[in-house]
Amino acid sequence: MYKYLQVGKIVNTFGLKGEVKVIPLTDEVDRFSELEYVLLEDNLSTKLTIERYRVKDNIVIIKFKEISNIDEAQKLKNRYIVIERERAKKLPEDTYFICDIIGLEVYDLDGRKLGRIKDVLKTGSNDVYICDSYIGKKDILIPALKDIVKEVNIEEGYMKIKVVEGLLD
Repeated sequence: MYKYLQVGKIVNTFGLKGEVKVIPLTDEVDRFSELEYVLLEDNLSTKLTIERYRVKDNIVIIKFKEISNIDEAQKLKNRYIVIERERAKKLPEDTYFICDIIGLEVYDLDGRKLGRIKDVLKTGSNDVYICDSYIGKKDILIPALKDIVKEVNIEEGYMKIKVVEGLLD
């Protein structure tokens, strides 16, 4: 498991006073109201204190206490902000962080190894796991539904699924 979780990607500056535009990588944008600070993923010793934030058109605009002008903000572009896992919100049962799902080995209920999860699509109604297939097909698209996904074991690195008609075609 990862020690840090990505919560956003800084994509641009906003205004002249050091604010930045952040694409949130969390399902709950209001999560930023609970955060005192974030870290830069590529330099974990850089702590950025959240002075204020607001949401505009699905983009989070953040003013960090340590950043006072557009030139300083410009240096943050295209960098990810993270938090320590222990500061993350507790997830409901049978809900997982995407970073924990990616990399899981996928097996059918008979124990046949089908592939490895390489990405997760957010579709709105339910997530879809993209599995790099070991059995010939390029990708297997696995709906994240209880009827399909029967077991997830993050600690041991696997997922067991029920193979329904058409899933492996």
